Amino acid sequence: MRVFVTGATGYIGTAVVQELINIGHHVVGLTRSDSGAAKLREAGAEVHPGDLNDLESIYNGAKAADGVIHLAFNNDFSDFANSLKTDLNVIETIGRALEGTGKPFVTTAHYNGTASDNAVIALGNHGVRSSVVSLAPSVHGPGDKGFVPGLIKIAHEKGFSAYIDEGTNCWTAIHRLDAAKLYRLALEKAPAGSYLDGVADEAVPFRDIASVIGKQLNLPIVSISQEKAFEHFGFLGYIASQDIPRSSVQTQELLGWHPAQASLISDLEMGHYFKK
Repeated sequence: MRVFVTGATGYIGTAVVQELINIGHHVVGLTRSDSGAAKLREAGAEVHPGDLNDLESIYNGAKAADGVIHLAFNNDFSDFANSLKTDLNVIETIGRALEGTGKPFVTTAHYNGTASDNAVIALGNHGVRSSVVSLAPSVHGPGDKGFVPGLIKIAHEKGFSAYIDEGTNCWTAIHRLDAAKLYRLALEKAPAGSYLDGVADEAVPFRDIASVIGKQLNLPIVSISQEKAFEHFGFLGYIASQDIPRSSVQTQELLGWHPAQASLISDLEMGHYFKK
């Protein structure tokens, strides 16, 4: 397929592009920069100039494609409502380009992004083979700039690695290469209106994450109270205290997807997260 990919030069996007190309798909990547264009060409992808605010460019890219994977998102936490609005505008634009064609359209679920998710699922009733991938909070692997590097930075700064109360609250996680394969299979196989769980580790106790961070940094591993979570973790305090186990059994059965990469704990134990 000729696949139009937004966010093609990002942390997850680069893995998705490589996964698609390795299987034999032709990738057209949206980028707004010369460096992004160079990265796409080096990977073997075609360059499509534009950004999330250039809806005409996005429409044209989607219209000319056999399928679309939408990964780009403006993570502006100072105006997150506007980020969600921009995302919805992009989804509606791609939806208009694909309506009635039966072509696949894969997107990513975002925090408080229910309107976007609902819009994608609804396209399943308008001749689009649409699906939403809901990734685990931790998408780990080399190049990760998400929650886990944030926890490592906090441990460095505070001088100890912390968990909250007993630390039995659980996170879910997925390796970026397993995530990339999931997006590819969703493009190829997901039925219209699918909601897919991008989860490999279904329940990793937060205490285990804090423990391996402490061991790798040679720092004490300390329990703190729920009341001190936000003081210690800052904006990560909320998610550090959450118990969010999830299962991807139905998604695995639906798509024949089987995560095969290292678990979050194994990935942390490899040490690449801790190299300066």
